[in-house]
Amino acid sequence: MSSSAAVLFPSLLALALAPACDRTPEAKANATPPPPTAASVARAEKPAEAPKASSYQLAGSARVVAIGDIHGDLNALRHALKLAGAIDSDDRWIGGKELTVVQTGDLLDRGDQDREVLDVIEKLENDAKAAGSAFIVLNGNHELMNSSFDFRYVTHKSFSSFDEYRGQAGAFEGRMPDEQRGRAAALMPGGPYALKLAPHLTVARVGDSLFAHGGVLPAHIEYGLDRLNSEASAFLSGKLRALPPALSAEDSPVWTRAYGAPEVDDATCEILGRVLKEVGAKRLIVGHTVQKGGITSSCQERVFRIDVGLSAYYGDNPAQVLEITPKGTRVLSVSTPGSTGKTSQSAGPALHSSP
Repeated sequence: MSSSAAVLFPSLLALALAPACDRTPEAKANATPPPPTAASVARAEKPAEAPKASSYQLAGSARVVAIGDIHGDLNALRHALKLAGAIDSDDRWIGGKELTVVQTGDLLDRGDQDREVLDVIEKLENDAKAAGSAFIVLNGNHELMNSSFDFRYVTHKSFSSFDEYRGQAGAFEGRMPDEQRGRAAALMPGGPYALKLAPHLTVARVGDSLFAHGGVLPAHIEYGLDRLNSEASAFLSGKLRALPPALSAEDSPVWTRAYGAPEVDDATCEILGRVLKEVGAKRLIVGHTVQKGGITSSCQERVFRIDVGLSAYYGDNPAQVLEITPKGTRVLSVSTPGSTGKTSQSAGPALHSSP
């Protein structure tokens, strides 16, 4: 990293040097003053030079399979993709034109293999495109945290996997622990691995399903879903000086837990109905909040929560993914915890929604 980069990202450097926060897992770092909410940002004037938007609306396919948080566990990624029918035992993409896979973010942190996960994801995205399939990966809060130098949930082994980039982190010398400098250089805005994340969307409608890591609220639609995607990409690619509050606030699409509770109240379901009507979708699919008993739904199956703690960090949980077809939705689950790829489409909870 050059000295000019230190000038370009002063607020990020300040965060990198701040003391670690000991709040509960996935809590946000303390900020003074607190950031504006997404709702307040929605009422702000649009910047004069807003990044060019890319559409959040994507075509679906005969089968759409949704995968939740991976958190640095390459085996978890493989098990989920095998369960989806996307790859074989040699990591070769076998999904045909009828398959679209959507992963809802949080590839990074907690596990030791997040660099390997990013490398495999990049290969499979290209392989899927070549095969006429689609592998759509969203950015979660942990991707944006890492590019903001928030390394509270990074393991020692995962730090060391980026050691080859230490030489590009001269501006961090003496400012952060030596073991962190390689990761900082790789994942800083405009860094080689941040550039791998930059093309990923933050919110996507795939066919008749809306996807986000945390969720979508009316304020996000008012702000602009394409604008959210464009600004996240611009930040990761180093074209935007700082992460906008609309992407960093507690009620942003990557942080909100409005839909994550075991029981979603009627008022929240009414808000969800407004969101789905506005974007022309039948359901919202989110990760972010671990569902200890497997994939769950609320609001008459208009929201599905698919973070089932796939990473070994959360224990030996059976892999589950959500399949969406014109006939409705169902959970695909491995037959038993610890299974290495044998699947049973009738095992575990089954969810069925109207087409």
